[in-house]
Amino acid sequence: MNGSAETYRPDAERLNQTTARADALSERYGALEGEALLRVMLEWQYKGRIALVSSFGAEAAILLDMVARIDPATPVIFIDSGKLFHHTLTYRDILVRRLGLTDVRTVEPVAFDIGGHDPDGELWRHNPNLCCYLRKVLPLERALGGFDAWITGRKRDHGGERGGVETIEAIDGRIRLNPLAHWSAKKIDRTFQERGLPRHPLMAEGYASIGCAPCTAPVSPDAGGRDGRWQGHAKSECGIHHARWS
Repeated sequence: MNGSAETYRPDAERLNQTTARADALSERYGALEGEALLRVMLEWQYKGRIALVSSFGAEAAILLDMVARIDPATPVIFIDSGKLFHHTLTYRDILVRRLGLTDVRTVEPVAFDIGGHDPDGELWRHNPNLCCYLRKVLPLERALGGFDAWITGRKRDHGGERGGVETIEAIDGRIRLNPLAHWSAKKIDRTFQERGLPRHPLMAEGYASIGCAPCTAPVSPDAGGRDGRWQGHAKSECGIHHARWS
């Protein structure tokens, strides 16, 4: 894609090695989850080589709190697509201060990419996949340079493509951790209460999952965890969790 030179492309050997590594880690630590799994990875297995990728969305505070308790200097990557709700940016600042996170890295799309493919800012209307690719996938790919592992908040309870999520995976030559993969919505709610964590302000307005403002809508109380995203499109993921290299 013009103006977007690939910054990272693992060869077949690295892909195979990472898959074997994920299998070995799963065999040893597959029974761990949440803070216990994070502690092993942050303090031992991938110390200095792992980042948390956070949307600062509906459920993000739990992982952010866990990471802050272990090591508040852990790199946190936040993708500002340029289309986020202002509530999310405010919520990010509140959580960063409250939790004492000291290395939050806000990454943005490259101006050349946006100018060349979305000059009027309306790409999301007719090609949401390309919009997400330019505004989220490529910025994250660049931001993950130098890291061997990353942490996400994906959960099986979200349904759809996430229904089979494992706590430890291999993707694109890196280890990906999903410490809350097996957590239910009830456990998420209980943890927010037990830890006294603030909710994203849009939760009170009926939003179940919070992404970019043009592509996110409030839903009914009985909706699924990913409902309200890209309504009208056969799409439930932005693409940052999809493998690019195989």
